[in-house]
Amino acid sequence: MKNQNLIPVFFSCDDNYVPFLSVALESINKNAAKDNIYHFYVLHSGTISLVNQNRIIKAHKNETTEIEFVDITEHVERISERLHTRDYYSKSTYYRLFIPNLYPEFDKVLYLDSDIVVGGDISNLYHVELGNNLVGAITDGAVSQVKPFQDYVEKRVGVAHHSKYFNAGILLMNTKRLREINFEELFFSLLKKVTFTVAQDQDYLNAICRDKVTYIDKAWNQMPIDYQDYKDGKPYLVHFNLSFKPWQIDGVPYEEMFWESAKKSPYYQDILKIKANYSPELQKKSAKETEELIKRALEESLELEKNFMIDSEIKSVHALMK
Repeated sequence: MKNQNLIPVFFSCDDNYVPFLSVALESINKNAAKDNIYHFYVLHSGTISLVNQNRIIKAHKNETTEIEFVDITEHVERISERLHTRDYYSKSTYYRLFIPNLYPEFDKVLYLDSDIVVGGDISNLYHVELGNNLVGAITDGAVSQVKPFQDYVEKRVGVAHHSKYFNAGILLMNTKRLREINFEELFFSLLKKVTFTVAQDQDYLNAICRDKVTYIDKAWNQMPIDYQDYKDGKPYLVHFNLSFKPWQIDGVPYEEMFWESAKKSPYYQDILKIKANYSPELQKKSAKETEELIKRALEESLELEKNFMIDSEIKSVHALMK
């Protein structure tokens, strides 16, 4: 019999992001219900040192928390040449797509990016009912604020309206249903025919899962770019994506939530050094990357003939679903 109080939570990470993973875990543990068991699986491909693994476990494992570092190098090597990346992205961004097949013992799992801080009990997020939908997710705050992104997700990715495009950094996965439709094979089938270069795996997820999504309260994936003043308290989860990172610059919305947990992390001094070394040149580089991404989205949304071809390929993949 399955443990009804077990909350399986997945991350993908490397040594560069371990300090922020530590902050995320600190904030999760602070708000966790004591009658649950939270099992954290950190996926990597030999990119997290044993020193960092032991440091994380020592700091964040407790009576209600299990932490397991999982090296999926062997699995990734078999399909590595089929995955494409851009700019600062690494192939680890695709790891969440392999969870259903890697962990057939779970019917549902929660995937979280590492650049987050949590202000609520994530078991409440995990227990959202999905019904027959493939995923539970939150609409993307960045897309809602940037017109070229809106055009891109509607014309290129094929969502009916940009308000239906979800961010894959916080993802409740119906792994049982994803296995039933052979999701991984559908993904590779689409990957061979279509190249998404703006949000990569997130675009593929939206293309395949469209019309099969349970939309969750925005408070579970609040982004600084889409800042809201919560009258009844703080959001349940803040996602410091794009260039809105408090460990790089000052004045980021919700930064106080990040630093509250960062100060209790064994990586606090490391994070302070990261911020001290984040030069104006690096700030300019980050801003330019965001500008280039918006430009790319605008250009690709205007390729009408190619967009029509992509939509046809997505429909052919949908036809293969059971």
